[in-house]
This record gives sequence, structure tokens and C-alpha cells, in this order.
Amino acid sequence: MHFRNISLYSLAFILTLSSCSGKKEEKTVYENTKFSKNNKNSVHLTEKQIQSVGLTTTAIQNRNMQKLIRLNGKAEIAPSHISSVSSIMGGHIKSINVINGSHFNKGQVLAVVEDPQFIQLQQDYLVTKAQLEAARLNFNRQKELNTSKASSDKTMQTAQADYSTLNATLKGLEEKLRIIGINAKGLSTGNIRSKINIYAPFTGFVSKILVNNGQYINPADTLFELINPAGLLLELKIFENDMNDVKAGQEILVYNNQNPEIKFNAKIVSVVPSIENGGSATAIAKLSSVNTELVKGMYVNAEVNISSRYTQGLPNEAVVSFENKNYVFEDLGKFNYKMIPIVTGISDNQFTEILKADFLKDKKIVQKGAYSLLMMLKNKAE
Repeated sequence: MHFRNISLYSLAFILTLSSCSGKKEEKTVYENTKFSKNNKNSVHLTEKQIQSVGLTTTAIQNRNMQKLIRLNGKAEIAPSHISSVSSIMGGHIKSINVINGSHFNKGQVLAVVEDPQFIQLQQDYLVTKAQLEAARLNFNRQKELNTSKASSDKTMQTAQADYSTLNATLKGLEEKLRIIGINAKGLSTGNIRSKINIYAPFTGFVSKILVNNGQYINPADTLFELINPAGLLLELKIFENDMNDVKAGQEILVYNNQNPEIKFNAKIVSVVPSIENGGSATAIAKLSSVNTELVKGMYVNAEVNISSRYTQGLPNEAVVSFENKNYVFEDLGKFNYKMIPIVTGISDNQFTEILKADFLKDKKIVQKGAYSLLMMLKNKAE
């Protein structure tokens, strides 16, 4: 709430209201000041004082109000969206086509690895493919001969076993070539190559590069750490007094300090049911769509609008605070004003909800100048 608090340390700066004509009302905070027992919590002003303050009055109002909760935290990436990329087979790094922090698209070549074993694998595939064709022709011939009993069953079965074995071997080599990015269907003796490409598995950003050109890598070695921005999560802090109002499924607006006017839609996906040492809990939110302006580690802010309700309230400047209690001033007429305790509810940038406000109905409540009346009343109490 946007209440005005009063401090004892500013008593030395309080000016009588009759001498402040044309001057801006100063914000003063009083602390640990007790009301006089004989004080009736009322104050009387002169006409000149009222004019100098520009005192105005208002009345209790019915309106729709929303509670706005502001959260802050950091952008993080879900572990499921951080990927380590390695090579299926070992070899030497021939080239690296990205740098730290660079953006890449799915299927883009991140690096090139070279090794003679790639040549051997392709060669084995082509040799096996040729052997399989010969085995197929032999098996078909033996079947025809066996039909006329010109060939024994054993000879035909051996031919069938050779064909099946070579066929299985060829399928295995084809799958190995597929894994390292070589299309076996288009492979011939004229396009055997010694290099394979390391492709990006998704669209994202390079977080770490762990190799350099010329380095020999093993299949277990990590070459890159990649971040998929679709896994961006927002870890937001909830103060203890707002815990009951923030729930999973709520829509929120998110922005960063560099561009606070640009806000993004997000949704709270979970609330950690634990209060930390700092007196806050953590809410996890996810953006409604992939956004490249928010990156891992960036500090963010969020706004949560609690469902509106039709209630009674007063403008914020009509409500003053003293020793953690809230008050308003009633205009009694003839320049007399009385301070009344109230209980407040939710507030926004303009209004504060007044709970059980029926007793204020038809009363004239000071709006502009309530703060000055509180200063004068405290000075009088001293």
C-alpha cells in the first residue's frame, strides 16, 4: 500500500501550517510517538491553514479492485533442456563452426570430425553390400537346383544362412552410418569421405565449447553444451504475506530491468511449499512462448493480478499510517477534523480497500491534506 508513514526524526522540520503557503507538502515519518491521554485525536485548522494546504475531502467509494503482487527472481533453464553433444565415434576436430553464446538452428553443422575409421566403415558397408548381392544370387540358384533335386538341402540351407548373415551385417552397418550422419543409400565408391558432421539437435544457443581444432576426441567426450530456450523457467520469490494469493496456474506478466515497458506473458506452473531463511518461498513460472530476450541468469520481475472484487475504498492519500496502524481524518465541519482508525485490505496504485467501512458511510473524509493533519496532531501530542 502507498500509505504515508510518520517519523520522529522529522519533527525538527515541521513548520506550522500557517507559514507553508505556496510550499509543497513534505513527507515526514514519526516513530514511537504516543498520543496524549487527554488528546481526543482531533485537530482544528484556521481558514488560512486550510487554503495553504489545499485540503480536499472525499467519501467512501464502491469500485472493482485488484491486488497486484510484484515478484522478482531469475531466469533459469530446466535441466531437461540443457544438452551435452558428443561424437558417436572418436576422431580429430577438423573445424568448429560456432562460438560461445551463438544462436544455431536445428540441423546446423556445429563441428566437423575426421578419422580413417569413417572411411573403413563406409568401405565395409560397400563390400558387404556387394557380398550380399552375390549371396542373394547364389541362394536363388540353390533354391532352383534343390527343387529339381540337383542340389542337396544342406547346400541350399548354407546359401540361405550366408545370405541372412550378410543381410543382417549390412543393416547394422547402415544404421551405424545413419548415426554418424552418412546416408548409406546414396553411398558409392565415388563419394566415400573421411569426415562427419556434428549436427545441432534443436534450435538454441551455445552455452559452452569444450574442444578446439585438432583435438582428438573419444566418443564419451562432450564437445558442446547447448541450451534450448523452450526450457526457460522463471524462479520467482514470494514474500510470506503473499503466499496464500500466489498459486499454480495463474497468468503473470514478466519483464526485465532493461526494458520494463515490454512485458511477456507467463504462467506459474508450481509453488514450492517451503519458506526459506529470508522469509520467502519460490514460484516456478514458464513463458507462454519462446522468447530470446530473456536468457539464463537474467534478473526478472513479475506482476500477479489477483482476481478483482467489488469493494469499498478510499484514495491512497486519504489513508495515513502510524505505528503500524491505519487511519483517516473525518471532516467534522467548522475546520475541525478527527482521526479515525480503520482496517485496510488490498490496494492498487490509486485506491485502498477499507474493510467494514459502513461506519464511514455519509462521512466526509479528508483526501489531500490528511498527511499534514497527522503531522499537526502528532506535534500537538508532543
